[in-house]
Amino acid sequence: MTHGWTQAEAAAHLGVTQAYLSMMERGERAVPHQFAGRAVKRMKARATALPFYRTARSRYDSDFLKAELGRLGYPGFAYLRGSPRMNPAELLMSALNEPDLDARVTEALPWVLLAYPDLDWEWLTGQARLKDRQNRLGYTVELARQAAEQRGESGLAGEIARRLGMLEPSRLANEGMYCHDSMTQAERSWLRQRRPQAAEHWNLLTDLTVEQLAYAAS
Repeated sequence: MTHGWTQAEAAAHLGVTQAYLSMMERGERAVPHQFAGRAVKRMKARATALPFYRTARSRYDSDFLKAELGRLGYPGFAYLRGSPRMNPAELLMSALNEPDLDARVTEALPWVLLAYPDLDWEWLTGQARLKDRQNRLGYTVELARQAAEQRGESGLAGEIARRLGMLEPSRLANEGMYCHDSMTQAERSWLRQRRPQAAEHWNLLTDLTVEQLAYAAS
């Protein structure tokens, strides 16, 4: 534990016994969702400190993801604010793994990288390779890089560009959709001719561009 507390003090602040806290720290007990959120809030830690819950759900619908994005501070879902419950890297990977998402959720995904550039990139890229989502992640990172540039955040844009370069070797040759697998063949043919150059580079069919991201101009 951090925050300058002893383990006994941390246990008192977090409402658990010192023995139980010790077991969670040693990995002998699972960290409950509610406890993790409470700990992050009380210790004023970032959501990137939240543990991963890879087996918590098999599917994540758009309503659930909207709520979690709101809890992370996404301005488009500000009305859903609350204490973070999901690590930003896990939220992003869970969304990218969905076959179909509400367009407003898809537009929010590059924001996660802008707001949490300190997320666990190693875990995120490893999961993307495991699930064959490298192209979806690559395009999300590219949109985040463009957004950072438009906002005049050159340092952040450079850091994101470095991460983007690390994804290049794992780019997939097969064409895919950007969280819109239910797209009709007519829609796919139309997008194949009109998609952004970066989407073509990542072998994705989408018309999502940085100009559609309201937060890119803030």
